[in-house]
Amino acid sequence: MSDETNSTSLLRTKRYGAFWCGSLLSNIGSWMQSVAEPWLVITTSGSSFLLGLDAFAINAPFWILTLLGGALADRADKGKVIFLFQGIQMLCPALIFALLAAGWINVWIIIALSLVVGITDALSMPAFSSLIPSIVSKKEQRQAIALNSAQFNLSRVLGPAIAGVVMVRYGALWCFGANAASYVPFFATIYWVLPWSKMARERKKIAAPTTPPIQIIRQILRDGSIRWHVISVLVTSLFCGPIITFTPVVVRSVFHGGAGDFGTLMAAFGIGGLAGPVFIMVTAKTLKSRWLSLISPLFFGLFVMAVPLIANAHQFLLVLVACGFLMTVANTSANTFLQVSIDDANRGQMTSIYMLAMRGGLSIGNLLCGMLTGAMGIGTTFLLIGGIAVALQGFILAKCLRIDPIGPVQA
Repeated sequence: MSDETNSTSLLRTKRYGAFWCGSLLSNIGSWMQSVAEPWLVITTSGSSFLLGLDAFAINAPFWILTLLGGALADRADKGKVIFLFQGIQMLCPALIFALLAAGWINVWIIIALSLVVGITDALSMPAFSSLIPSIVSKKEQRQAIALNSAQFNLSRVLGPAIAGVVMVRYGALWCFGANAASYVPFFATIYWVLPWSKMARERKKIAAPTTPPIQIIRQILRDGSIRWHVISVLVTSLFCGPIITFTPVVVRSVFHGGAGDFGTLMAAFGIGGLAGPVFIMVTAKTLKSRWLSLISPLFFGLFVMAVPLIANAHQFLLVLVACGFLMTVANTSANTFLQVSIDDANRGQMTSIYMLAMRGGLSIGNLLCGMLTGAMGIGTTFLLIGGIAVALQGFILAKCLRIDPIGPVQA
């Protein structure tokens, strides 16, 4: 049976299929808010800096708390960690919905609640991201991770598309309401699919750590190949990731578009992202994850650099499709390589390192991009950060090839 068939067959299993569907519904709600929130911030304040600050607030806690989240994923009950912190997070969109309905909302309340979401994400995402090995066998993990990435990117298509229609017809507040409601099927699915007794037995088998988490992190990063892959994820998020956050600036200031145009462009990014895991699954037997994770960020940086050369919104849409594809291939391939390179006892810590690089890099990148946009304009900013990304990724590729020469084709 081919890898592609194995991948599809996972969706027909009760536990993984339910997990996939519950996560899809939840992520559709999250992406609806991810479209409504930056549009609300930029239209309310007119400030690129505050737009970057809001994105910074939701990602910055990963610098401080994600290593603790990784320790919780390895040593605590994953299910209880997810229910506690995601339950707190559910209250944030519900509160914004209520405040918008009452007319009491302002930008600073949104930023403060984004910080709460960032804190709960940092503490719970390592546990959630390390659930897949508890649901599928080890030989199915690459396919399960790729399918999970496909689910996330499908939601990235559906969520913004739905949000664009909802915002035009009914207003942004209903996107926040939909996100709050989407947590209900997510919680029900997690409660049903998790092998609670199996996870309890596994926790008992894992001895209490004799070294602090930071020392475990240092031991993991001594592997040169792992270290440079983590740095690659960090560079991609730092210098290429802001293209997502600052799309509403391009829509308003360059193309003079509205909320519907913004939703369409974000859906285009998701279409590219959806193609990424499909490409990974189709090439699973021929292309190495390591090679894909090192090459695709180079092209991602080139497309970010191309933004100032765009003449119209249709060209920008095509650039976003390409960026979505390349970002997903880069991150999914890097995550797969890192997950299979570590033992089960430290998988949560490995996940926390990956999340720290991805979300932490995005926080600094968004704040930096917000300041640069105010000083030199959005076009020059994308040209600069894209050029830095290309230069650094070329250096990282050279380093990895020196440590362990690889070709693109599987041996």
